[in-house]
Amino acid sequence: MSDSSQKTVMVSGCFDLLHAGHIAFFEEASSFGKLIVSVGSDANIAMLKGRPPLFSEDERVYLVGHVDCVHEARVGSGVGMLDFEPDLIALKPDVFVVNEDGYTPAKEELCKRLGIEFKVLERKPAADFKPRSSSDSKARSELPYRLCIAGGWMDQPWVSEMAGGSVVVARLQPNIKYMDRAGMATSTRQTAAKLWGKVMPTSNFEEEGRVLFACENPPGTEYISGSQDALGMVLPGINRLVYAGDYWPERIESCTDPEVAQWLQRVLHLVPVAERPDGYDPLVEKHLDAEFAARLGKAGDLAWESILAKDAAGLGKALNETLESWKQLLPHTVSDELMETRAQLSEVALGSCYSGCGGGYLMMVSEEPVENAIDLRISLPAVDF
Repeated sequence: MSDSSQKTVMVSGCFDLLHAGHIAFFEEASSFGKLIVSVGSDANIAMLKGRPPLFSEDERVYLVGHVDCVHEARVGSGVGMLDFEPDLIALKPDVFVVNEDGYTPAKEELCKRLGIEFKVLERKPAADFKPRSSSDSKARSELPYRLCIAGGWMDQPWVSEMAGGSVVVARLQPNIKYMDRAGMATSTRQTAAKLWGKVMPTSNFEEEGRVLFACENPPGTEYISGSQDALGMVLPGINRLVYAGDYWPERIESCTDPEVAQWLQRVLHLVPVAERPDGYDPLVEKHLDAEFAARLGKAGDLAWESILAKDAAGLGKALNETLESWKQLLPHTVSDELMETRAQLSEVALGSCYSGCGGGYLMMVSEEPVENAIDLRISLPAVDF
C-alpha cells in the first residue's frame, strides 16, 4: 500500500465564504494525500441556490488554491448536486472526502461505483475557534423554508375540532430556491421578509411565530393560513405541533438533535414534480368526518415517533397515511394525474406524500439514493460566533 503522500484526495464545495472551518477541513483531508479541491461554478451555484455566489468562481479558486495544504483548486465542470462528478471520473482520486454536513447517499454511491474510497469527517473548528459553517453564516441573512412532513390540515380548526392530532414540520436551510406554489410556505416567507428583512429571530421562537402568524392573517382575512406555516419557519429543527380545535397548537415538541436531523436528511427525499396550477382550490369539496380527521392526526403522531426512533418504515407509512387522509377529507387535494406520477416515482419508496396540495415536491422515504432528489438541509439553531 502506498503512503498518503503518493495518494490523491478530492473534496468539493462552494466555498463562497471561506472561513477557519474550511481550512481545518482542508488540512484534515490533505492528511490522506495531495488535495484537489473542486469549487462550484457560478452558474451551478445560481441554479441550485437561486442566487449568484458572493464571490466569483475565479476568486474562490484563487483563495482556495492559496491555502498551503491545497495542491490544486479547480472549477467543477459538472452541474447539479454532483457537479464534481466529471472531474472525479477524469482524475480518479484515491479518496473522496466530505464532512458530516456534506454527506449524501448519492456521493457515497458514486464513489462506490467508481472504486474510490469515501471518507466522512466530523465537522470541528480550527484551533480554539467556535464551530462555524457557510450555511450558518448565510442563514443569518437568508430566510428559511418550511416543510410539512405529515399531518397537514390539522392546523385548521374545522379539522382538528373533529379529532385532534399532530402536524410535523421541519425548518429548511435556503440551500436552493424552492418553487413558489409547492407547499413550502413561500407566502409566509414573504411576510417574514416584510417583518424581519433577511434576519430571522434567534430567540423567543414561539412568541415570534405568533407575531408572524398575526401579520399573515390580519383582521378580515377570509382564509386563515395555518399556524404550522409560521411555526415551521421560526422554530429550528423538526417540530411536532399538536392541535385540538384551535388555530394555535395546544402543545409544541421540538427536536434539534443533529443525529436525528442527519438521519432525516438521508432518508427523506424531495423530487420536484410541478407547482400547483393557478386558480387551484383544494376546498371546493369537503368530506368532514371525524374518522378521516383522526386518521390524519394519527399520521402526524406516527411521523413524529418514527423520526425520533429513526424508523424509516414507520415514517413512510405516516406519509402514505397523510396523503390518503387528505384524499378522504378533501378529494381535490391531489389530482389523479399527480397520483399517477406518485405511483411511477415511488416504486422503491417506503412511503410518499406531496409537499403541498396540488403538487410541488414528492416527498419519498427511502434508505437508498433517489434519482433527481434535492439535497435536503434541516436548519438547526444558529451557531453562536
